[in-house]
Amino acid sequence: MKRHKEQDETERRCIVTGESGTKADLIRFVLDPENRVVPDLAGRLPGRGLWVRANRAAVAKAVAKGHFSRAARAPAKADEGLADLVEHLLARRAADALGLARKAGALVTGFEKVTTAIEKGRIVCLIEARDGAMDGRRKLEQRLRVAKELEILADVPVLSPLWADEMGLALGRGNVIHAALIQGGMQAKVVADLVRLERYGRQDRPENTRAGYLGPAGERVTEGPE
Repeated sequence: MKRHKEQDETERRCIVTGESGTKADLIRFVLDPENRVVPDLAGRLPGRGLWVRANRAAVAKAVAKGHFSRAARAPAKADEGLADLVEHLLARRAADALGLARKAGALVTGFEKVTTAIEKGRIVCLIEARDGAMDGRRKLEQRLRVAKELEILADVPVLSPLWADEMGLALGRGNVIHAALIQGGMQAKVVADLVRLERYGRQDRPENTRAGYLGPAGERVTEGPE
């Protein structure tokens, strides 16, 4: 009985797929007093939680197919742009987490500083801008592989959930292409917020598709994604 109780406390069922998952795998929604569907990423808003798998397709399907109304047993008002709103909120949480990590001294930026952190075995997560040129990313990933072979580092996740201007805004700088989270007490929360955004799935920016990608100095180059 105790095991079932613990499972009930940690897992929720997606109203779209019917599959169970942890709170980290799902997004909680509630209905406001006017029956509008509201995302509750922090899980603190009052009301019955309506849980959806934390990816864009599931949220969009919940809106299009009326899953919120069926789950709430009430005429829920789900805006057509709800999936975009969730992406925006997740991106803001991820950016805020980066800002807090910087203030705590747990984040370094720039190709050279990230390289140094790798060589010293201090990095726990490599963070690359979504619109950064692939050349710099490949070089840093190669350094990670070498550090692993030398047993300086174990496996290090490489994440690209934010655009360069989003990273720069969060860190009080211009466009930021390369960043590294270093060992410290904040790493679990920061990585969790970044992973959640990356798994959710982001819409491409039309201007990036047309104009290319950002190089190490923030310049626009015409190299396409690989």
